[in-house]
Amino acid sequence: MNFYQKQKKLKYGLLLVCLATVITMQPVLAHKVQVAADVGATLHLEPNDNPRAGEPTQAWFALARKGGQTIPLAQCNCQLAVYAQPYTPGEPPLIEPSLQPVTAERFQNIPGAEITFPKPGIYELQLNGKPTKGSNFKPFALKFEVTVAAGTTNTQNVQIANSNVAQENTKSLPIWAIAIPILALIAIAFTFVKGIRRS
Repeated sequence: MNFYQKQKKLKYGLLLVCLATVITMQPVLAHKVQVAADVGATLHLEPNDNPRAGEPTQAWFALARKGGQTIPLAQCNCQLAVYAQPYTPGEPPLIEPSLQPVTAERFQNIPGAEITFPKPGIYELQLNGKPTKGSNFKPFALKFEVTVAAGTTNTQNVQIANSNVAQENTKSLPIWAIAIPILALIAIAFTFVKGIRRS
């Protein structure tokens, strides 16, 4: 095997490893991103983007202008509204938590709020914002869909069938979702090693 064939096989192997890594890392990418006008936002919910009903959830929004410059809460007149799905336009929000400046990951003084979702289900978080005096971005409206799992509730009349469904929804990943990427990595590695040995 000449030098160019070895180089080609090495590039092919590296491409397969990168592809397999992207496939296996896909479930880890949990933050939700939305863009409107010249503003984008990443939503994160503690703990681990897996909010539970009846338990306080810390939500924060990493706001950024086009180009990546972070928008702190002091530069944005922002309001957050939480709606239970489905809802009718014009219906009042279920919750309107007040936003506070928070520091999370590499972001400082970004909009954040503590939210307690009343029951499991799908909710929509709507973040609306306008620039404060001296800030330079267009007004925006961002909508994030959030799935809330079962958690602690104060009501005692929860049916057994509903609790079984909620328990299934709280599992982090089914076993097949973990096994398939691992088997794919093993198959790719085996094929790559077998191809090198033949040459």
